[in-house]
Amino acid sequence: MKTLVILVLCSLAVTCLTSDADPQPAADQPAQDGLFVEKEQASAVVRQKRAPGVLTQVQLESLREVCEANLACEHMMDTNGIIAAYTAYYGPIPY
Repeated sequence: MKTLVILVLCSLAVTCLTSDADPQPAADQPAQDGLFVEKEQASAVVRQKRAPGVLTQVQLESLREVCEANLACEHMMDTNGIIAAYTAYYGPIPY
Protein backbone atom coordinates (compact mmCIF):
# COMPACT_ATOMS: atom_id res chain seq x y z
CA MET A 1 0.00 0.00 0.00
CA LYS A 2 2.85 2.38 0.85
CA THR A 3 4.53 1.55 -2.44
CA LEU A 4 1.37 2.44 -4.34
CA VAL A 5 1.06 5.79 -2.56
CA ILE A 6 4.71 6.63 -3.22
CA LEU A 7 4.36 5.62 -6.87
CA VAL A 8 1.26 7.81 -7.31
CA LEU A 9 2.93 10.80 -5.65
CA CYS A 10 6.06 10.40 -7.78
CA SER A 11 4.06 10.18 -10.98
CA LEU A 12 2.07 13.26 -9.96
CA ALA A 13 5.29 15.17 -9.26
CA VAL A 14 6.78 14.15 -12.62
CA THR A 15 3.59 15.18 -14.42
CA CYS A 16 3.56 18.58 -12.74
CA LEU A 17 7.23 19.24 -13.44
CA THR A 18 7.11 18.22 -17.10
CA SER A 19 3.80 19.82 -18.08
CA ASP A 20 3.76 22.51 -20.76
CA ALA A 21 1.32 24.68 -18.83
CA ASP A 22 2.10 28.36 -18.72
CA PRO A 23 2.41 29.94 -15.30
CA GLN A 24 -0.50 31.98 -14.00
CA PRO A 25 -0.84 35.26 -15.94
CA ALA A 26 -0.24 38.45 -14.04
CA ALA A 27 -3.25 40.48 -12.96
CA ASP A 28 -2.28 43.41 -15.22
CA GLN A 29 -2.32 41.26 -18.40
CA PRO A 30 -5.57 41.19 -20.42
CA ALA A 31 -7.66 38.03 -20.62
CA GLN A 32 -7.10 35.54 -23.41
CA ASP A 33 -8.81 36.31 -26.71
CA GLY A 34 -10.70 32.99 -26.92
CA LEU A 35 -12.35 33.29 -23.54
CA PHE A 36 -15.22 35.59 -24.53
CA VAL A 37 -17.26 35.58 -27.75
CA GLU A 38 -19.69 37.99 -29.32
CA LYS A 39 -23.41 37.53 -28.63
CA GLU A 40 -24.19 36.68 -32.28
CA GLN A 41 -21.52 33.99 -32.37
CA ALA A 42 -22.73 32.50 -29.08
CA SER A 43 -26.33 32.45 -30.32
CA ALA A 44 -25.27 30.51 -33.40
CA VAL A 45 -23.53 27.88 -31.29
CA VAL A 46 -25.94 27.51 -28.37
CA ARG A 47 -29.31 25.94 -29.16
CA GLN A 48 -32.16 28.28 -28.31
CA LYS A 49 -34.97 26.90 -26.17
CA ARG A 50 -38.35 26.71 -27.80
CA ALA A 51 -41.28 28.44 -26.16
CA PRO A 52 -43.61 26.00 -24.37
CA GLY A 53 -46.72 24.94 -26.26
CA VAL A 54 -45.26 25.23 -29.78
CA LEU A 55 -45.27 21.48 -30.40
CA THR A 56 -46.41 20.02 -33.71
CA GLN A 57 -49.21 17.45 -33.99
CA VAL A 58 -46.68 14.67 -34.56
CA GLN A 59 -44.77 15.60 -31.40
CA LEU A 60 -47.97 15.77 -29.35
CA GLU A 61 -49.04 12.35 -30.65
CA SER A 62 -45.66 10.95 -29.67
CA LEU A 63 -46.10 12.29 -26.14
CA ARG A 64 -49.61 10.80 -25.99
CA GLU A 65 -48.31 7.37 -26.98
CA VAL A 66 -45.72 7.44 -24.21
CA CYS A 67 -48.22 8.67 -21.65
CA GLU A 68 -50.89 6.09 -22.58
CA ALA A 69 -48.62 3.29 -21.32
CA ASN A 70 -49.02 4.59 -17.74
CA LEU A 71 -52.60 4.61 -16.41
CA ALA A 72 -51.98 7.45 -13.95
CA CYS A 73 -50.37 9.55 -16.66
CA GLU A 74 -53.24 8.77 -19.02
CA HIS A 75 -55.78 9.88 -16.41
CA MET A 76 -53.86 13.10 -15.77
CA MET A 77 -53.62 13.62 -19.53
CA ASP A 78 -57.41 13.51 -19.75
CA THR A 79 -57.88 16.00 -16.92
CA ASN A 80 -54.89 18.38 -17.14
CA GLY A 81 -53.60 18.00 -20.68
CA ILE A 82 -50.82 16.08 -22.33
CA ILE A 83 -48.00 18.55 -21.62
CA ALA A 84 -48.72 18.72 -17.87
CA ALA A 85 -49.10 14.94 -17.61
CA TYR A 86 -45.95 14.12 -19.56
CA THR A 87 -43.91 16.66 -17.60
CA ALA A 88 -45.20 15.35 -14.26
CA TYR A 89 -44.43 11.69 -14.98
CA TYR A 90 -41.47 11.79 -17.38
CA GLY A 91 -39.77 15.15 -16.83
CA PRO A 92 -39.15 17.91 -19.38
CA ILE A 93 -40.33 17.43 -22.95
CA PRO A 94 -37.36 16.29 -25.08
CA TYR A 95 -38.14 18.55 -28.03
